[in-house]
Amino acid sequence: MDRNRLKNSRRWVVKVGSSLVTARGQGLDRAAIADWCAQIAALRQEGRQIVLVSSGAVAEGMARLGLAKRPASLHGLQATAAVGQMGLVRAYEAAFEVHGLRAAQILLTHEDVSDRGRYLNARATLKTLLELGVVPVVNENDTVATDEIRLGDNDTLGALTVNLVEAELLVLLTDQEGLYDSDPRLNPDAKLVSEAELSDPRLAAMAGDSKGALGRGGMRTKLTAAHWAARSGAATVIAHGRTPEALLKIGRGETIGSLLKPAQTVMAARKRWIAGQLQVRGRLSLDAGAVKVLREQGRSLLPVGVTAVDGEFDRGDLVICQDGDGREVARGLVNYSAAEAGRIRGAPSAEIATRLGYPGEPELIHRDNLVVAA
Repeated sequence: MDRNRLKNSRRWVVKVGSSLVTARGQGLDRAAIADWCAQIAALRQEGRQIVLVSSGAVAEGMARLGLAKRPASLHGLQATAAVGQMGLVRAYEAAFEVHGLRAAQILLTHEDVSDRGRYLNARATLKTLLELGVVPVVNENDTVATDEIRLGDNDTLGALTVNLVEAELLVLLTDQEGLYDSDPRLNPDAKLVSEAELSDPRLAAMAGDSKGALGRGGMRTKLTAAHWAARSGAATVIAHGRTPEALLKIGRGETIGSLLKPAQTVMAARKRWIAGQLQVRGRLSLDAGAVKVLREQGRSLLPVGVTAVDGEFDRGDLVICQDGDGREVARGLVNYSAAEAGRIRGAPSAEIATRLGYPGEPELIHRDNLVVAA
């Protein structure tokens, strides 16, 4: 997708980071929020559907509670987010009402995307809201999320939302002009990457981590998010959120920020769901033959190709398939527990019943539940 084609894109996910939403750490920047909402309203007038993913609950909570530092404890963060979420939603609701638009609050955790039923329900709800002309405002449910069920950052959440609603474009608004070929804070000659294919291996070396006190993501998470969004065929634009009419310029196909273009084939919906799982329960080491079969032929993983089993997992859990050097080859939902997988590893499918004492699935991971790494 080139910039000219962006003019015809109809469904977007727009993510706004903490550094933009907050007024130098002192609560929400309501003027900036009003400006983005006005731009989104204009995009809606053009016939586009927009899902907004917004950070800012913790920062707003800190301001409301008079906290000088981000809480260190989990419960402190959850309580602060609960207070701040009230202000965040009220700010967006008021800003959209000026333009005759309704907003809806959607709070997600990893469990909402890891459980297939809850994932499909979230997907249906979001699509229904878009059909009703509502702007969904999505955030991670920080009030209940623990480290075990945390999505991690709103760049990740934005990419998962792209997959949920099958958006054509992910816009990551940040406090940088886009992706640079080196860190502009350290190199004054750093050049902005205007357009790039996500398959370009040089991109990974360009991305760095966040230095901000309020945010959890940096360019590395944005690049990862772009790769995840590409599974739905979506392009990603990283742009400075304070640039006047940034969203409108993107919609007009103007050169702004960094456009990261998808190169891979669009995944089926179920495989996008599998690829979006973040909680890995175990690892399967494969021999060279199994690696070749997965990469080149897209077949199921059979026990005969597995050389080692690591981790504690149950049937249906997500596991990583790795080659002899520990590099990820694929990931998928396993048909056996770790104990069972250990007993049948290296065995032809005909021997599964003998080794387990009961008949089982011939595949350790069926190809329909397997996603090969890019």
